[in-house]
Amino acid sequence: MKVIPPIAKKKPKKLIVHDDERVDDYYWLNEREDKEVLAYLESEKAYYEELTAATKNFEKELFSEMKSRIKEDDSSVPYKHNGYWYVSRYETGKEYPIYSRHKGTMDAPEEILFNGNEMAEGHEYFSIGGIAISPDNKLAAFGVDTVSRRQYTIQFKNLETGEIYGDKIEDTTGGAVWAKDNKTLFYVKNDTVTLRSDKIKKHKLGTAESFDEVVFHEKDDTFGTYVYKTKSKKYIIIGSYSTLTSEYQILESDNPDGEFKMFSKRKRGLEYSISHFDDSFYVLTNKDKATNFKLMKVGEDTTASKYWEEFIPHREDVLLEDIDIFKEYYVISERENGLNQIKINRWDDTESYYLPFESETYTAHVGRNPDFDTDTLRYAYNSMTTPSSVIDFNMRTQTKEVKKEQEVLGGKFKKENYISERIWATASDGVKVPISIVYHKDTALNVNTPVLQYAYGSYGATIDPYFSSVRLSLLDRGFVYALTHIRGGQYLGRKWYEDGKLLKKKNTFTDFIDCSKFLIKKKYTSPAHLYAMGGSAGGLLMGAVVNMAPELYNGIIAAVPFVDVVTTMLDDSIPLTTGEYDEWGDPNDKKYYEYMKSYSPYDNVKPQKYPNMLVTSGLHDSQVQYFEPAKWVAKLRELKTDTNLLLFDINMDAGHGGASGRFEALKEVAKEYAFLLNLEEKIE
Repeated sequence: MKVIPPIAKKKPKKLIVHDDERVDDYYWLNEREDKEVLAYLESEKAYYEELTAATKNFEKELFSEMKSRIKEDDSSVPYKHNGYWYVSRYETGKEYPIYSRHKGTMDAPEEILFNGNEMAEGHEYFSIGGIAISPDNKLAAFGVDTVSRRQYTIQFKNLETGEIYGDKIEDTTGGAVWAKDNKTLFYVKNDTVTLRSDKIKKHKLGTAESFDEVVFHEKDDTFGTYVYKTKSKKYIIIGSYSTLTSEYQILESDNPDGEFKMFSKRKRGLEYSISHFDDSFYVLTNKDKATNFKLMKVGEDTTASKYWEEFIPHREDVLLEDIDIFKEYYVISERENGLNQIKINRWDDTESYYLPFESETYTAHVGRNPDFDTDTLRYAYNSMTTPSSVIDFNMRTQTKEVKKEQEVLGGKFKKENYISERIWATASDGVKVPISIVYHKDTALNVNTPVLQYAYGSYGATIDPYFSSVRLSLLDRGFVYALTHIRGGQYLGRKWYEDGKLLKKKNTFTDFIDCSKFLIKKKYTSPAHLYAMGGSAGGLLMGAVVNMAPELYNGIIAAVPFVDVVTTMLDDSIPLTTGEYDEWGDPNDKKYYEYMKSYSPYDNVKPQKYPNMLVTSGLHDSQVQYFEPAKWVAKLRELKTDTNLLLFDINMDAGHGGASGRFEALKEVAKEYAFLLNLEEKIE
């Protein structure tokens, strides 16, 4: 018997901006607490469960397969900080990490700081974040979220007695910074409606939150704020940020009741970040049209931008990404032609060299290095065929020690069985777009080969080619995985990002489509076997692509997709909206309104054939509200002219990141893979 899909009621609402009228038939789905809305969402969930009933056993098989590759009793590589070695570890069968430490050496007795499994009992969702240890090592501030809306409650634990203090601070980012006195804490307060991080407050241990002083209020609703301590521990820093502009204020950590001093006032379009060493600050900035950033130096007393002096000049072909500071060395993270580079330099200029990397599809980045007085640099390395390694590199002797390589259990995985390469597609405007691909050596590349094409393409976020043991479940069944480095990311430098945002946003979508056409033209696959996937802003990409070129794909996975661009960007009560104007444009300005309306997936659904589609969401999502994909699915059901699958899997307990447990999250991936493999008829 044919299962009838849910049909949402149409309740037309006129939305008029710039004398332009849009009619939203499904605007009513915005009411999260409305019984009719919840009933509709439950009907969609039931429809999804019914149509996927035949693949449930296969999902379980995939889940078991993925889980079997993961070392259950795993632990992190210990790092040293302020006399203690800190470790997070998992126990067999448990979902959440245990945070512990050892005093002096790893041979010392284990002190358990937090057991996430015990703390998560009774909660559908649980996240602990922002653990901050006091300078005297006796206290810990920590944040807990049990809703998945990224609103953390900060509490305090006495690490000597185990006592949880009565102090509770609601609606925060979870992170906090201790002053040197071990009793004063600076933290970030979120607006309860928009979730914008808008205040830095100061808490004195043992007092009620109502007594906490606001030390900074970010009143510009296009900015957010945060607080951190320099690696030198000398300064507490308040940062303000928007997409295009940044600003910092500084205060000595031994003077918590003093006044923060402005580092350099914000100037629209001027981005900078600061690191402290000795008697100077080092400033990574795009000042004076340094598109790919340069490094400047300035003294502690006169920090305004007019005093900055060049330390590392701007380069047209190299993106300067970060600096890490040690007592005798500074380490520069760069990106050239899409590839990560790590350069080590002595402060006395007697030595400078790059770490050697040979592959063309690798990922390398500096890891956690809280220790200042050390010759050891910790970095991570992996590629699409090589599991992630944590490596300690002695900067003095130039020798390295692999502290840990990710174990892939089960005995079946061998690096040499997989092939990875970087290929280049030509976009419609002639620009070359890189694609990192990986596949099993026994997979023949032809028109019958299934390919999963993935991309993100927003905010300058770069998705580097990385190893995934979970992905092996696709590769071992004959799939090719293609990671497309489209404009809107920063893979090929800052200009790559600038050319995929605001009034150039459509480059992101056409790059993805042109990469698909390239894969088809070169006979890596064909439209009958090409699949696409993206999440959040990558879900916007999926929505735009299926409107523009649905004929290229057999299946689409749009995870927590941002698809109702115009309406969301006009609603400044929605979390993240105002801070996004520099990414998408402000639709209160007619030119941006008309441009985003021209690509907004929800506004451009039309009567045509669409691929098979799986759309996911979380009821408590604070980043992409559940009603965006809900409305989109309802409109697709109304207008699409095909009989292909359209599934909407909404998690009624989770938010943007899905389930919180490490294995529960795998169940969601198993659903996605089962969807793809079912379409390819590769279910055993």
